[in-house]
Amino acid sequence: MGVEKKPSNAVRIASYIGAAAGLFLVLYLRLLPALLAGLLVYEVVVSVAPLMGRRLAGDRARVLAVALIGVIVVGLLIALILGAISFFRNEVGNPEDLYQNKLMPLVERARAQLPQSIVAHLPDSVDDLRLTALEWTRSHAVALQLAGKEAARVFVHIIIGLVLGAIVALSRARPAHQVGPFAAALSLRAARLADAFHNIVFAQIKISLVNTLFTAIFLVVVLPMFGVHMPLTKTLIVITFIVGLLPVIGNLLSNTAITIAGLSVSLYVGIAALGFLILIHKLEYFLNARIVGTQIRARAWELLVAMLAFEAAFGLPGLVAAPIYYAYLKSELEAERLI
Repeated sequence: MGVEKKPSNAVRIASYIGAAAGLFLVLYLRLLPALLAGLLVYEVVVSVAPLMGRRLAGDRARVLAVALIGVIVVGLLIALILGAISFFRNEVGNPEDLYQNKLMPLVERARAQLPQSIVAHLPDSVDDLRLTALEWTRSHAVALQLAGKEAARVFVHIIIGLVLGAIVALSRARPAHQVGPFAAALSLRAARLADAFHNIVFAQIKISLVNTLFTAIFLVVVLPMFGVHMPLTKTLIVITFIVGLLPVIGNLLSNTAITIAGLSVSLYVGIAALGFLILIHKLEYFLNARIVGTQIRARAWELLVAMLAFEAAFGLPGLVAAPIYYAYLKSELEAERLI
């Protein structure tokens, strides 16, 4: 028994080291979008395939699930691209109309509401506004170019992650006697990581619902009490739920849209929306910790420490990955009966 136990411990420790190194490289090499996309497809296929398996064979159910997910993903991407093109054609298609009828009235309202020290820095005419926009674009040309490259890189990584997740979900597991001990140990690590991701996803849905409720109260109840009616209220509420499925950053995206919509009404409404953005962004830390904590049996302060530490080490990707990584770590510690 003693001779067999040592290799088992060595293999298990090696699998832990391999899993830790892999998770670190995911953040260090900025591959988190690919990992999340792959885990999402894998979990959806694993969840949907048994439902289809009641009428179809196991392999056919998995193939159909992957095909269905592919159609949905491709359809969403096409709809997103067409929607963006339509938006820019309708809203920004005529630059002169944008400057004259949308931006300049906002500047004029700002002149009547802001202190003179700030008003002195505002453009005086449409030509000044156009010149200011051109100067800002030129001074931030490098940053805008890098942002475009980063967005393209993330998009490609997501597509690759979706494909890899589908391939893994379709692959048939080999019998246990045909798998080496190290491969079996790594498979167990991967399975626990997938379970942690599954728990976090369901928790994030709850978070998105709560954020959507707060947003609906702000747009439908609070603002109308002051005689303010925000444009595109229903659209903003739907956007809040959809992008809220993205941890942390989704809340920023939705509330940024609310701020822009508020600025189209008046400067004060825009400031109120910005205050709402800041408040919800700060509450997002505690909301994530509270709801996600109950899903993975972790206290609020544990997740807050993990999120702060990962954000300090890896920035925004670390903040997004922290709940998943911590859930995985805790599942491993519980399996070893260390906590």
